[in-house]
Amino acid sequence: MVAKTINNLPRPHKISLVALSLFVVILIISSLFSADASRHTVAQSLVPGVAYPVPLELEAAAQDIELQPLSESRTYTVKAGDSLGKIFAQQGFSAATTYHVSRAGKDAKTLTKIMPGDVLQLSVDPRGKLDQLTYQINDTSTLIVQRKTDTDYVSNIVEAETYSKYSFAQGTITSSFWNAGIKAGLSDNKIMQLADIFGWDIDFAMEIRNGDTFNVVYEELFVDGDYIGEGDIVAAEFVNQGETFRAIRYTDGSYYSDSGRSMRKSFLRAPVNFRYISSNFTKKRFHPVQKRWKAHRGVDYAAPTGTPVVAAGKGRVIKSTYDRFNGHHVFIQHGDRYVTKYLHFSKRKVKKGDMVKQGQVIGLLGATGLASGPHLHYEFLVDGVHQNPRTVKLPKADPIAKSEKSAFMTLAKTRIAQLENNKRIMLASID
Repeated sequence: MVAKTINNLPRPHKISLVALSLFVVILIISSLFSADASRHTVAQSLVPGVAYPVPLELEAAAQDIELQPLSESRTYTVKAGDSLGKIFAQQGFSAATTYHVSRAGKDAKTLTKIMPGDVLQLSVDPRGKLDQLTYQINDTSTLIVQRKTDTDYVSNIVEAETYSKYSFAQGTITSSFWNAGIKAGLSDNKIMQLADIFGWDIDFAMEIRNGDTFNVVYEELFVDGDYIGEGDIVAAEFVNQGETFRAIRYTDGSYYSDSGRSMRKSFLRAPVNFRYISSNFTKKRFHPVQKRWKAHRGVDYAAPTGTPVVAAGKGRVIKSTYDRFNGHHVFIQHGDRYVTKYLHFSKRKVKKGDMVKQGQVIGLLGATGLASGPHLHYEFLVDGVHQNPRTVKLPKADPIAKSEKSAFMTLAKTRIAQLENNKRIMLASID
């Protein structure tokens, strides 16, 4: 059809059209050879195994895309009256979620003990499902509850690694043991712990004198470099009226003297926490109620009504009753030889026939019977004879087990060196 059309054209036109056709064919063939040569050149210049950058131009819209978080983090502070179910309902979780979380293992039971002020960290997925709950129980323990499936949660408590540093305190009593402890930088708890350690040898309510001294080595606890509180007293020395007492904490958690005898003895020197004493043991005193001189066969500890009174030693209650002279009172038999008597309670906590442990609360201090004010009258009898509770000779304490003696003495040597070094530092600072 094309050939027929060309034949019908005049001769000059035929020559022009043929020339144009040849020109187009030459251009096409030239392009093909050029593309093939380019591919050949590129193929020869690329090296196998080498990564070559390919320039790409990203559209501006693609660069502005914001990634959405896979979960939402929430913080909830527990309020008075809150429970796990109530909190979850406020956060939009179903009752089924409360059920599955509360049954996520024994550690999850900790959530039943949450208190106002505690903080819960909640991780929630885009569907509104609880992914994870984190609850810091204390400075070192954290509960984590995690979702495995929508109906299956697991829990575990993670313990942070703690470490301790030794701290030192030293003081001289000029007004009271309590004031000296505060001045030395000891907390209320440490002052009471120090008194408890030496409570079998020293009556801190009656026997403390001006000029008495103490020297303490105790732990300070840290987690991740943050101070979290005081640890135990590891060594202490108390000089009372010229007599030196030392206590070393062993690995069993008990305290022993530097010779290896237990600080824990059959009887406490005082059945109440130290406060102050209204009258000492004496053969006679003027009775403030009966207005006459009479024998005073015990010690009076004046303290606020309701102060707990503890058993000085292990024994059996042989009397727990009330009369108009002694008020509410309790007598305890300790073995065959010893009896302790506690008078003027506001309330008794034991009954006749009870077996009591040393340090167990047996009553609350008061002013019942012939008492001019709230106080405890305390008596100590040996073989039926009244003795001064402050000075009576008591059975010796048991020594540390023979199998532990060598290890203890090695530890004691280190602790005593720490105490002595602390004294030298304090003396140097005073000079």
